[in-house]
Amino acid sequence: MVVKRIVSNIATPSVDAVRAFYADLFDLSVVMDHGWIVTLASGETAQTQISIASEGGSGTPVPDMSIEVDDVDSVYARAKDLGHTIVYDLTDEPWGVRRFYLRDPAGKLINVLAHPR
Repeated sequence: MVVKRIVSNIATPSVDAVRAFYADLFDLSVVMDHGWIVTLASGETAQTQISIASEGGSGTPVPDMSIEVDDVDSVYARAKDLGHTIVYDLTDEPWGVRRFYLRDPAGKLINVLAHPR
């Protein structure tokens, strides 16, 4: 048996607001839209992963989702420009990632990160 992909589902009565949050902040494209469910994608291919944690590291809560980007500083700047509240400021973590947390319109805690080059 092979797991082909894992999809994150976000429950919300405001599909359009949550779609706009992820599309605008992460340059994601709509690949399916049935009105009651919208799927966004980047076109990238990545290893299938599930993380299981008792904390988020550095004393933070476990995020609902982690999104790895190639340039976390530009996403951080875009998030601030778009008026999103940063919950955990941009930080270089001792385990080798640079990241920040914010909440989406559905209240999900999002860990945005990059690995140093």
